Amino acid sequence: MQYIDNIIFLILLVAGFGLFAKSLQKIYRNIKLGREINRSDNKSERWGTMARVAMGQSKMTARPVAGVLHLFVYVGFVIINIELVEIIVDGIFGTHRFLSSIFGHTFYNFFTATLEVLALLVVIGVVIFFIRRNFYGVKRLTMKELFGWPKNDANWILIIEFALMMAFFKMNAADSILQMRGVLPEHGSFPISEMIFVPFLEIFSFDNGFLMFTEKAAWWFHFIGILFFMNYLYYSKHLHIILAFPSTWFANLDKKGKFNNLESVTKEIKLMMDPNADPYAAPAEGSEADVPSKFGAEDIFDLNQVQLLNAYSCTECGRCTSVCPANITGKKLSPRLILMKTRDRLEEVGRNIDKNGSFVDDGKKLLNDYVTKEELWACTTCNACTDACPILLDPLSIIFEMRRFLVMEQSAAPQELNLMMTNVENNAAPWQYNQADRLNWAND
Repeated sequence: MQYIDNIIFLILLVAGFGLFAKSLQKIYRNIKLGREINRSDNKSERWGTMARVAMGQSKMTARPVAGVLHLFVYVGFVIINIELVEIIVDGIFGTHRFLSSIFGHTFYNFFTATLEVLALLVVIGVVIFFIRRNFYGVKRLTMKELFGWPKNDANWILIIEFALMMAFFKMNAADSILQMRGVLPEHGSFPISEMIFVPFLEIFSFDNGFLMFTEKAAWWFHFIGILFFMNYLYYSKHLHIILAFPSTWFANLDKKGKFNNLESVTKEIKLMMDPNADPYAAPAEGSEADVPSKFGAEDIFDLNQVQLLNAYSCTECGRCTSVCPANITGKKLSPRLILMKTRDRLEEVGRNIDKNGSFVDDGKKLLNDYVTKEELWACTTCNACTDACPILLDPLSIIFEMRRFLVMEQSAAPQELNLMMTNVENNAAPWQYNQADRLNWAND
């Protein structure tokens, strides 16, 4: 019975990380349902982009208040959870503040004092974010598309982070009093806990036994809370805590607004433009492989793997939608919602595979069942959404691929576009006049 706590701790640790690994494996499997795409070029630039954008939060500063608060929460929460290493060692071996023996008295005091300051910044950040999201009325955070689960999810994350920080302070406060009473050895410096929480505990003159229980209960709450938070990420928009890093690494480095040309179509156009080409010549060996089975995207299987990764990485912050000219002028399009719907469809396909072993046609598609044509054709392709995204996601590329499917597979473009394409085909220009008249504008 002496080691029952250690055994329970180890079971929870293995179960928590095991479930987390299973969730990551499922996400990886779902992303692999997309088409392969080569984004392994310019590795040094990609590493730099990831360090600057995902780790350095460089694009968050476009909105300074939210950027600074997010930095508080991000840096604070990440660094505080370095203490998870100490918790794991203490939980497995039954030690108390293991890192103090590694760091030494002076550095450990500095380390714990830093964690306390960062924890306070996290608390300030999450409280302001909660007020801002629920009471301040920021338009992009109160739009209809966030009603229900998206809003509840954002609030639950803030509540969980607040609760974890409170447990952290409560643990340190009880520990500090026990150290002052000589019950525990003096390890660590706790300026915030001693200033705010220790006086509260001392008001009631709790005995050592209760304080030991309080310290241990807060320690267990903090540990179990971290495991719960880690496994909750799979169901939350806060999955970007992890996926922002690969998303920025695999981001499109081409100039904004540059669309990809299909190799098979490019070859056909070149053949048409070559006066010496033999239109009846047999296709070159291997050229059949260059022709895609489907032009554009009708469902998640037709999107590439980076686009599916983007769907999972979306933070639902709405910066893309807030700068979208179509949305601003009352159109149905919301770039954020495009990513959210893509993720919803991807998750639905994943559940289908879990149930049947492989995907069984469910009669649904991303196009029409999730994303409407009205949304797609409202897009002006201005690229404001991709430019605004704090982690370089590209909802425009998904819109473009579905529009490509409508045009090339279903000939379902709006009448104005069909007229323009007919003019290009007949007159080599978007306008409806003869090629011989193209330079008439210069006569005057």
